[in-house]
Amino acid sequence: MNEAAVPGDYPHGVKLGVDVGTVRVGVAVCDRDGILATPLRTLERNAKKNTDVRILAALADELHAVEIFVGLPRTMRGEEHASARMATDYAVLLADALRNRGSGIPVRLVDERLSTVTAHRNLHEAGMSSRNHRKVVDQVAAAGILQHAIDMQKARGTEIGSRVYAETAPGPTGDGASAGPDVHTQSAENGRLQ
Repeated sequence: MNEAAVPGDYPHGVKLGVDVGTVRVGVAVCDRDGILATPLRTLERNAKKNTDVRILAALADELHAVEIFVGLPRTMRGEEHASARMATDYAVLLADALRNRGSGIPVRLVDERLSTVTAHRNLHEAGMSSRNHRKVVDQVAAAGILQHAIDMQKARGTEIGSRVYAETAPGPTGDGASAGPDVHTQSAENGRLQ
């Protein structure tokens, strides 16, 4: 059962972190107390059928997640380029898949500058050969994204990131498909729609 956030607070419970790539999607999970993020699994990205998005939505329901953080890769200057657009599009697909499952789990975009670089460094320092990094680096990057998010929530005592909303009209078959989602995000910092 999902626990609702109290105004001026943030949801408490299991949360997921997601690192989106063109080939793989890393997923991490934290405990119910939001203390430690750990790598969970790597999904193969299927941009044509979005089976990975549906698997992730089902996983979130199965784990009774209260929130999902998707990493938003920005440049060191805070600019957003193609990879940021890809992450935003993925977050919209995920929000839509959750809604289609009847789930109200919020999806939030959070800054993830250097998460993959940090993940590679951590794996190297742990003694893993560079050749074996590819198998787990996306999960480790997702854990870094999630750990940063839960730490920031605790430090600020409030929600962080930008909530992603997807609005799609039912297609001719009533399957929720549309020509394109109407994307809105709401920043937790200022509460405005963007």
